[in-house]
Amino acid sequence: MSDLARVLIVMGVAMTLIGLLILLALRYLPWLGNLPGDFSYEGENYRFYFPLATILLVSIVATIILNIIIRVFRR
Repeated sequence: MSDLARVLIVMGVAMTLIGLLILLALRYLPWLGNLPGDFSYEGENYRFYFPLATILLVSIVATIILNIIIRVFRR
């Protein structure tokens, strides 16, 4: 049972850190979400937004950071 408690605590801390990172990114990187490859379409009664370029950029940066972290801790 204590293993489950540890996993839940780690997940809670990780989600809090991710939330803080998102808040900081939105505040200090206002262009994030408005890149040239982000698709937006507005009709009469609806709006569709798909941030393709933002998703790709965040994915590439996260992959690089995680690879660096994994290589540092593997040694």
